Amino acid sequence: MPKPAIAVENVNMKFHLHKEKIDNLKEYAIRLVKRRVSYTEYWALRDISFAMQSGERLGVLGFNGAGKSTLLKIIAGVLAPTSGNVQVQGVIAPLLELGAGFDMNYSGRENIFLYGATLGYSRAYMKERYDSIVEFSELGDFIHAPVKNYSSGMRARLGFAIATAVEPDVLIVDEVLSVGDAKFKKKSERRIKQMFDNGVTVLFVSHNTNQVRRICSRAILLDKGGIIAQGEANEVCDIYDNMVGEPPPKRKKKKKVAGAPPVAAATSPSEEGD
Repeated sequence: MPKPAIAVENVNMKFHLHKEKIDNLKEYAIRLVKRRVSYTEYWALRDISFAMQSGERLGVLGFNGAGKSTLLKIIAGVLAPTSGNVQVQGVIAPLLELGAGFDMNYSGRENIFLYGATLGYSRAYMKERYDSIVEFSELGDFIHAPVKNYSSGMRARLGFAIATAVEPDVLIVDEVLSVGDAKFKKKSERRIKQMFDNGVTVLFVSHNTNQVRRICSRAILLDKGGIIAQGEANEVCDIYDNMVGEPPPKRKKKKKVAGAPPVAAATSPSEEGD
């Protein structure tokens, strides 16, 4: 068996939530010396384990606060887990907080090279992709304006265009297919699917089960920091839809073959007793 592209083993993540607001480091240091710092422990993740083979696409579902973004940040190397191990093979492209690394006083053009550098790419590499990034972001002449004058949607579109201009082995996606208007959402989803066609391993977080069903082959469902379901994407999405009170999706009926004998309709356990 080849090495998994992503292997997560018994990962736990604990945060300290301070009971009182502390505005600066000096105040925190004084309180710490006087032993007047009080906090509660919060376990964002508990005993998370799963593995992904190269080219596999895994959806991650769960309510707000379930631990989805924390899990992605640990896999991307942004956070270190309290305990457990994570191994990732190859180059990672994390699409987590688009535009989070922008300098608001720089123009969009300057931020393309700055943001590319934070992702580990050279100026020459970004220069080769500059025109396609601007074209995809649809910013036009705004690319020369300071980013502080951009709307949040414009910043996210530019961040998405930069982050998806790379050629990763592992793609980590956190709700970025909701970027921009309906037209740009379809465009961004097509860009992601192009990366899929190149055999990229994908870890995809979304509240949209229709997207997870279309994009992913498997899925896991998180609740209160733990995995409560995992398996085939449609089955896990059905469980999540049931939790949020959504009706199950309509399944395509099989076409009737002319001359074939009638087939008795299958009944569910709940229908047998009706």
